Formats: sequence, C-alpha cells, structure tokens
Amino acid sequence: MSTDKEELSIEDDFVTADDDVEPQVEPAKTNLSKRRTIDNLLEERRLQRQLADFDYDL
Repeated sequence: MSTDKEELSIEDDFVTADDDVEPQVEPAKTNLSKRRTIDNLLEERRLQRQLADFDYDL
C-alpha cells in the first residue's frame, strides 16, 4: 500500500441506472416450458445412447 496521497480524478459523465426500473421477470410458465424442453432433449439423448450401446446379438 502506498502512503502517498494522490489526487483521483472522478468523471461525472457516466450514466447510472434508474432505481425505479425493476428487472424484467419471466413468468413461471415460460420458465417451466423451457425446463420441460431441456428435460425432453436430455431424455432423448439418453435414450439414443442406450440404443447405440444396446447389443442386438443376444
């Protein structure tokens, strides 16, 4: 740590976000449908791997 006292320049040109604006919240229905889509894709991949690994010469 330096003990020198240096003058720091502060820029007043930057724009701050308004405190009144709340972030956009997605409805639970949208999140649930996205989750179901992801689950279905993962299940399909799992089943395709099982088919690829299946020994057809029983």
